[in-house]
Amino acid sequence: MTVTRLKRKDRKNLARAVNKTRVIKQLLYRPVIKNVDAEVLQAKYGTTTAAPKAAVAAPQKEVAAAEAAPVAAASAPATEEAEA
Repeated sequence: MTVTRLKRKDRKNLARAVNKTRVIKQLLYRPVIKNVDAEVLQAKYGTTTAAPKAAVAAPQKEVAAAEAAPVAAASAPATEEAEA
């Protein structure tokens, strides 16, 4: 018996496999991240990122004030003793 090759089916299966790999490559593609100047973007579109930075900066100021308070309290009795 001779073996016949189904050429049309072979082309269809090959095309299906190529399409699947192309779709997978498109889904996995990530654009190249270039160096972006944030100041230029903020000047162009406005400072939308300034609000979260201010919220982050506020707790740091509170921590700095809390650290400064014990130092001021420790130095206050020393000056009273020196005067007495």
